[in-house]
Amino acid sequence: MRIVLDSGHSGSPDPGAVNSTIGLKESDVTLAVAKLAKKYLLAVGHEVKLTRTEWEQPETDDLSYRTALANDWGADIFISLHCNSAANESAKGYEVWTSPGDTLGDRLATYIYEQVAAEFPGRKGRTDYADGDPDKESRFYVLIHTDAPACLVEMAFISNDEEAGLLADAAWQDRYARAIARGVTDYIATLEG
Repeated sequence: MRIVLDSGHSGSPDPGAVNSTIGLKESDVTLAVAKLAKKYLLAVGHEVKLTRTEWEQPETDDLSYRTALANDWGADIFISLHCNSAANESAKGYEVWTSPGDTLGDRLATYIYEQVAAEFPGRKGRTDYADGDPDKESRFYVLIHTDAPACLVEMAFISNDEEAGLLADAAWQDRYARAIARGVTDYIATLEG
């Protein structure tokens, strides 16, 4: 399978959300986790492409650059990685988003959500079960302009100091990347079965 991992934000000029206490940038976390997830997915035989490979890559500010990269390559799966942020610094938890409607993206999102929940049983999953699955739905640009089944993972709230500490931790990033990779392989197994 061809899998595109999209590291949210470009680093410069757009670092995404930043934790004001420790200065942690969303763009740094998303690239670190994407590189780790790529390693795990390559190890089980998949082709993987990152939309951003450098700490600062301004051309990736254009969201159409990201979706065109996936579409032109013929990606089978598209996963966009982000860190959530809120004015309320106590907000916490993880979310997985897909485009509206019942799509293969819903199935992909569910498998990733379940693996993240299993890896981090003490963390809060923020869900919307209105349509029978845990993903939330929105018309985010990268979700509706990507031809492949797509989801967007908000790993944790970078605006919450406790969760920012986790997001900054290399071991925690590695665990998150493995959970995402397991979710992808679970999803692929259902297509092959």
